[in-house]
Amino acid sequence: MAVFEPTLLNHAGSSFGGRLSIAVQRAVAAVTAWNDARSTRIALSKLTDRELADIGLTRADIDAI
Repeated sequence: MAVFEPTLLNHAGSSFGGRLSIAVQRAVAAVTAWNDARSTRIALSKLTDRELADIGLTRADIDAI
């Protein structure tokens, strides 16, 4: 005879701890994205105008990243 036992799902958003965890994860993701963009801008700023043109960018494009 087969027995079916449903497991309880942990809904992270249903408790204060879960909501806090989600908020922290989002904050970490935002800081990570900001740092990645900052690193990219720094690296692109070190390229010459010729190198930027080779990849289809100008100095003005760097700030948009």
